[in-house]
Amino acid sequence: MTREQKAQIIDDLTSQLTDTSTIYLADISGLDASNTSKLRRACFKADVRLAVVKNTLLSKAMEKSDKDFGELPETLKGNTSLMISEVSNAPAKVIKEFRKKSDKPVLKGAYIEEAIYVGDDQLDVLVNIKSKEELIGDIISLLQSPAKNVISALQSGGSKLSGIVKTLSEK
Repeated sequence: MTREQKAQIIDDLTSQLTDTSTIYLADISGLDASNTSKLRRACFKADVRLAVVKNTLLSKAMEKSDKDFGELPETLKGNTSLMISEVSNAPAKVIKEFRKKSDKPVLKGAYIEEAIYVGDDQLDVLVNIKSKEELIGDIISLLQSPAKNVISALQSGGSKLSGIVKTLSEK
């Protein structure tokens, strides 16, 4: 690979790292071609971009970007796959679901909205992180709850009142 090609790859990686707020690093070494294909399909369905990258090029792209990746560059040893998504917990869910059938991929670390998670033991924490859409849905349901209670109380009270009036009119 020539220097120009490496510089182009570093620039591409830097722009990807800058444009997204959810980055996962995983080790998928040891997966055969069939399982790698299945993992790629699962990532595609979950709208997660999966790419195998060279550690040195990714490290240089991390240095070049304006984000603070903390301890993540230290995890760049061995095979590294980069998982990028718009939804913060989507890659973690893909990894957890895939690991029901296999012991790979192994989570090396993640960068989510300026928070750094290092190690495979953080996978359950990452799966339980709510996405932006889920949080908005929770807030809306919480805001709607009191209004729904008032409306249902008024509706049930109205039917009771009309029942009483009807009973009185029949007498």
